[in-house]
Amino acid sequence: MSYPGYPQQGGGYPPQQGAYPPQAGGYPPQAGGYPPQAGGGYPPQAGGYPPQAGGYPPQAGGYPPQAGGYPPAAGGYPPAAGGYPQQAGGYPSQAGGYPPAAGGYPPAAGGYPSQPGGYPAPAGGYPAPAGGFPPQAGAGGYPSMPPGGGGWGAAPGGHGAPAGAQQGYPGGPAPGQPMPNYPGAPANTPSMPGYGSGVPSNPQAPAISKGFRGSLKDFPGADPLRDVEVLRKAMKGFGTDENAITELLGSRSNKQRVPMVAAYKTTYGKDLAHDLKSELTGNYEKLVLALVKSPAHFDASELREAIKGAGTDEACLIEILSSRSNAEIREITGIYKSDYGKSLEDAISSDTSGHFRRLLISLSQGNRDERETVDVSIAKQDAQKLHAAGENKVGTDESQFNAILCARSKPHLRAVFHEYQKMCGRDIEKSICREMSGNVESGMVAVVKCIKNTPAYFAERLHKAMQGAGTKDTTLIRIMVTRCEVDMLDIRQAYVTTYGKSLYNHISGDTSGDYKKLLLKLCGGND
Repeated sequence: MSYPGYPQQGGGYPPQQGAYPPQAGGYPPQAGGYPPQAGGGYPPQAGGYPPQAGGYPPQAGGYPPQAGGYPPAAGGYPPAAGGYPQQAGGYPSQAGGYPPAAGGYPPAAGGYPSQPGGYPAPAGGYPAPAGGFPPQAGAGGYPSMPPGGGGWGAAPGGHGAPAGAQQGYPGGPAPGQPMPNYPGAPANTPSMPGYGSGVPSNPQAPAISKGFRGSLKDFPGADPLRDVEVLRKAMKGFGTDENAITELLGSRSNKQRVPMVAAYKTTYGKDLAHDLKSELTGNYEKLVLALVKSPAHFDASELREAIKGAGTDEACLIEILSSRSNAEIREITGIYKSDYGKSLEDAISSDTSGHFRRLLISLSQGNRDERETVDVSIAKQDAQKLHAAGENKVGTDESQFNAILCARSKPHLRAVFHEYQKMCGRDIEKSICREMSGNVESGMVAVVKCIKNTPAYFAERLHKAMQGAGTKDTTLIRIMVTRCEVDMLDIRQAYVTTYGKSLYNHISGDTSGDYKKLLLKLCGGND
């Protein structure tokens, strides 16, 4: 049987020398064989990608193929008959396709990779004949598609780059840059997004943000050197421009305010805190000085003020130590030791006593479990232990309360309080009030309230600071400064819900002058 136009030598099949398939020594075939000899021969020389005319597939050392590479086994890319439909003209595809023309990656529009939005992108998508594209995961393709579809990219609907990501392979060249030499990575590794620099890209999922709940945000384009000029101008000469100071400090976040101290000294050779002290007075001065300290330095100075002198501000100690994270407490204790020449633990020991001292020392270790997971069975056991240590015995085992309240994680303790309520029919705060007295009672209750609902705890602290005759300005200043970039929006919400009056209005009615203006800027708005 013969085919018209097919070069068939005399002798039929198998053909004689020079025919197809050739005899011994005939691959690559002799001149006149099939396919005809072309420049570069078959296969091309090692390293030749894209292959010269007639050079498909390349020899080992070309592009790639390692085991499982390209050309793939059955089911790969392009698949066997019935698979991925090639464009007219076969493979490689028409101009602009893959492999790319000299000049790098990505090729001109229409080639590979596709434009954002997925690969491929003709209207209606590529037809996918039975057994065709996409290949099954692990099927020796190039590289095989991840299971579940969706393509290599994070963009919905295909292979487009993740939002905001540079087009192209991770680790690969930027558009317009030459391709790196291939092979750059093992072929057919499903976990790899493609051929890039040979280093697998392992993008980390971004942490789920709970949203920013502070009232004071970073000021765009803030420059400490420009800001200290404003401060210097406000303090220089006769009189002080408090409005300029209020506007500036009330619109900068802590990380933008703290560098002003160094910038001021660098520019003017003077200490910013010292100059502010000499120009300002009263509560406004205290508030401004608090704003130019880092959070840990401010907390350390507040603890120092609470401990030294006649009497101790126990509520301040509990407030700071029960609401800060482990890392923050460790930073505070380090600064306390370096600034005041005495450890915080020693200062607490010398100024407090009994179970209250033990409670404060436990909290000051900064060693609370901070896991977010909760084991309900352990929460029930802890609730039973608290019940057995208090309501269910003559006398109270304060050390059991101390152990659970100071060591367990906050999410776990919230579950414990819930289980305790179900078990005893009464809030744990009420049980503590029935079983304890004095500082240890108020301290334990404050720890419970702070952990159970932190914004409500601070709302109550603010309300007590402003309610009645006189204002406890130290507490008001401390809470407004320390919470304005943490959870002020939640505190405002808890305040208006609990007291039927907005925090903004209460501050307005209870303070005055520049002090009031700056506090209201930290509050952030009326509810």
